[in-house]
Amino acid sequence: MAHDRKYAIGHFNFSTADVLKAIIEGAQAGGAPAVMVGTSEGEAEFAGMREVAALVQVIRKELEFPVFLNADHFKSFDKCKEAIDAGYDSVLIDASKFSYEDNIAITKQVVDYARSTGRQISVEGELGYLRGSSEVQKKIEISADDYTKPEQAADFVAKTGVDRLAVVFGNIHGIVTEQEERLDIGHFQKIVAATPSAYFILHGASGLSDADVSAAIKAGIVNVHFNTELRVAYQHALKKEFQEQPDETTPYKYLAVADKAVEELVKSKCILFMRQE
Repeated sequence: MAHDRKYAIGHFNFSTADVLKAIIEGAQAGGAPAVMVGTSEGEAEFAGMREVAALVQVIRKELEFPVFLNADHFKSFDKCKEAIDAGYDSVLIDASKFSYEDNIAITKQVVDYARSTGRQISVEGELGYLRGSSEVQKKIEISADDYTKPEQAADFVAKTGVDRLAVVFGNIHGIVTEQEERLDIGHFQKIVAATPSAYFILHGASGLSDADVSAAIKAGIVNVHFNTELRVAYQHALKKEFQEQPDETTPYKYLAVADKAVEELVKSKCILFMRQE
């Protein structure tokens, strides 16, 4: 439906139960019809895959809201299999660092395993080289050579059978402080023209302007990933709370302030994603 109506579903990462609940409540408040929540391999290792899957299931039922759990940028078949077996709804197999042929082979292996389970598991592949990491950085070299090649996109989707495709067109992971991050919407439009039926995903949206995110959604992006901005909002709110309340030792009291910062940020992003109509 997002594909046809030109809006996007948000994807937000978490590693603790309080942040997960803040994300879902923010998405609800922002008018989103659903939300995707994700764990990187590091976040999954910290929180536990089965624990995370169980937590999402409980909160989804409690809040009566569609929440989909995604294994975000898992780098191998074995890790994707582990996530699927643990109860994740979706996996991103990120084999983009390998050769094009190996990327296809590994991605298809994950797709085939997901289909073999009999569950409706969505599989995402990645094509192009997405630089940076989910943290605040000064500068990241951005090269058009890293972009997803339009002529490869249709071939990749056909050969792997992925449900979604993460693409690169100026986006990076993390936030940069000494340069302006800009999307090459014209290049993305070429990717869409080459593979018009695909569902395209924007990773690394932290640090992008609202105008660029909106332009990407209007051009065909249906799912937008944020992580670093949430981490920064949580950290800043927590630091401020400890400065103002240095003697506070009750976790649910000081964490509530940080959670509220995350909730408000998710709410604002979801409002942005939905107002493309």
